[in-house]
Amino acid sequence: MNAAKRLEIFRRLHEDNPEPKTELAYSTPFELLIAVTLSAQATDVSVNKATAKLFPVANTPQAIYDLGVAGLSEYIKTIGLYNSKAKNVIETCRLLLERHNGEVPETREELEALPGVGRKTANVVLNTAFRQLAMAVDTHIFRVSNRTGIAPGKNVLEVEHKLMKFVPKEFLLDSHHWLILHGRYVCQARKPRCGSCRIEDLCEYKHKTSDD
Repeated sequence: MNAAKRLEIFRRLHEDNPEPKTELAYSTPFELLIAVTLSAQATDVSVNKATAKLFPVANTPQAIYDLGVAGLSEYIKTIGLYNSKAKNVIETCRLLLERHNGEVPETREELEALPGVGRKTANVVLNTAFRQLAMAVDTHIFRVSNRTGIAPGKNVLEVEHKLMKFVPKEFLLDSHHWLILHGRYVCQARKPRCGSCRIEDLCEYKHKTSDD
């Protein structure tokens, strides 16, 4: 895919949604960190239901740490893998209090040193909470990048690096959200909604009978 196509793709996505946002509910960097940690292999909807009960009760590292694993588990037990996630979140809160004065760090290295926080989670926090140029490649972004030809790659890290290189600079900060939303609602996994896609004429997806 050439640069002109990519520019037009992101121009249209921007035109349709000038200020894209994550669908996870949060009001502070810490709340976002917890929500993203909980969202691994879970839907944003299920996470939002849980945090809607949790955050009014505990939304700081100290408050959640004070709940303990058992107490936190009660709030998040509707989310998949809640036992291991509760342990990670409690340990994350302890480390934030010990190492970072209760604040969420603003570097990938420090974020990835927290339990349950991988590169994708760190990139979400850096981009969404701190507005840094970072690209969190989830299953939606990986699929859209490969299927459209925007940034094809064999693994998430390759796609991440290509997106950081190929997405036009003026659209890079928000491109993470546009690509996720496009993958979630239009360029879906089993049956992409090509007929209602704003970028269909620019997409390099080769229509296959199995996807129609």
